[in-house]
Formats: sequence, C-alpha cells, structure tokens
Amino acid sequence: MSLRMNERAWALADAYVERAAELHLAVNTLANGTRVIDAGIAAAGGFGAGRFLAELCMGGLGHIEYVPLTIGTSSWPGVHVWTDHPAAACMASQYAGWAINPEGFFAMGSGPLRARACVERELFEKLHYAETGSRGVLVMETRTLPTDAVTAWVAAKAGIDPSGLTVAVAPTASLAGGVQIAARVLETGLHKMDTLGFDVTRVVSAMGTAPLPTTASSDMRAIGRTNDCILYGGQARYTVHGTDDELAQLAERLPACASNDYGTPFLDIFKRYDKDFYKIDPLLFSPAEVWLTSESSGRSFHAGAVNPDVLRMSLLECA
Repeated sequence: MSLRMNERAWALADAYVERAAELHLAVNTLANGTRVIDAGIAAAGGFGAGRFLAELCMGGLGHIEYVPLTIGTSSWPGVHVWTDHPAAACMASQYAGWAINPEGFFAMGSGPLRARACVERELFEKLHYAETGSRGVLVMETRTLPTDAVTAWVAAKAGIDPSGLTVAVAPTASLAGGVQIAARVLETGLHKMDTLGFDVTRVVSAMGTAPLPTTASSDMRAIGRTNDCILYGGQARYTVHGTDDELAQLAERLPACASNDYGTPFLDIFKRYDKDFYKIDPLLFSPAEVWLTSESSGRSFHAGAVNPDVLRMSLLECA
C-alpha cells in the first residue's frame, strides 16, 4: 500500500512556497523545470524553514513541534516528533541514505523521492515499500545549490522528468539544517534497529524529542552538534509488535551508550577517526535514551540516559 508520501510532500512544498517571504525561503525554477527551495544557503531560513524541511523529510507523515526540554539542570529549546508510520516516514523517506553524487557535486539526499528511486535497493526490499508517480520531493543537506545538470541526474535516477522534481536545500550549519537533523531522533533509533537485524516494519508508532543545536560556525562543527543532540539528548519511545524477551534484549543494545565510541562530543570522535564516518562504530548512532513498549503485552523496556554534561560541552563550551 502506498502512502503517497511524494504527493503529501509536494502539497506541503506548495503551501510553504506561498509563505516564502515569511519563512525566509528563496524559491527558483531551473531551466529544466525543477523547483529549488533554498532554506539556508543564500536564503536566511530559520525555525519555520527547519520545521518545513523536517516535514518534507518525513514525507508528510511526521508531526513536528517546538517544545522546551529540561535535561539535567539545563533548559533547552527542543523538537518533538511523532509518527504512526515509522518505517515509511523515517526509513523510506527521512533517512539520508542516498548519496547525490553526479560529477562535481555531492549532497546527502533525504525525503520521499528515495521511495520512488529505490537506489538503496536492499533497504527498500526489507521495507517492502516503493512509490510510483510522475513527481517527487528530495531534501539535500548541502552548501551548494543544485544545477540543471544535478537535478537532471536526480530525476533520471528516479525515473521522472526534471519538471516533476522539487528539491529543498540547507547546509548543516544553518538554523533550518540543524532543526531537520535534530528531528531525526526517531529515525536514528529505527536505523540502529535495522543494523541490529530487527525488522523495523514491526514498529507501530514512535514519538521522541531532541534538543536543538546552537548554530555552528562551520558545517564541520555543526555535524558534531547535531549528532550530539541525538546521541546525548535524544529520547525516543517506540510501540512495537514483539515479545517481551526480544524487546528487553533489543532495548539494552539500542541507545547510543551501548557503543564503545560513546562518551565524548561527536566532533572529537569524528576527528579521532580521521573524519571518516565509516570508521566510527555504526552502533553509536542512536538516541541517548529509549523505551520499547510491546503492543501485545503492554510492558515497556527502558535503556540509556541523557548526558547533560557532554551536551553542554558540545553546544555551549566548544568554539
């Protein structure tokens, strides 16, 4: 069954474009017909633009609000995210699993166009999900606006005409970019479940929070802060089809603290591995604290904890 995430996201994009001046968005139509929405490169963007990007990333099936959070003795502005379609919204859409890499360009691609292109074939076979249709929406984490050549490459991979493509962009070190990454708090937990061999289509609903990163002076610093918001401040609750025994075992392995790389700001970890993501323990990437509730028994299993000290170090003390 298709949830029509690309159509949902297209309608969202139309609605937000109508508010472009209010939200500090810049909208441009390329010569090949692709609509490009800039939420933080040349445009200022902001918190409204960040919520827009997060909603696009989740294919219109995620609900995002700003909330105050108390972590330790500190108060933080935060994002609250929930969905009743976690496998589709988070893994088939929000997960930044598509490397957009035509010659001379690179960005990580999120959003429902991934479910149209299905470039990550192994993942989509496990999800048993794909979309058809003549138009789609992609979110790029990049500091470079895409050109006609880039969008033509993307459209060809997805099997659509470039005029049926909407691309929204923002760099990591921007207000909007920081919001859309913090809003991945549920997705990171689901991705780790998949890494551990658990079938994420058994996750019924999910809800979570994460603090918002302070805006960084560079994309490299922003990579550290956005990851730390989830690794040390993210809290996620999942309702799951599963037995008590398997959920108890999964919960113990799920939070970020189950990784040997846990314990210092992410930028320090990144530098330790020569800025190579693939050298970092993949089991690090998960919320700080998780709850798994069995839909059948009603029992909940909890593991992990927020780490206010590392969070404060990353967001306030590191230059």
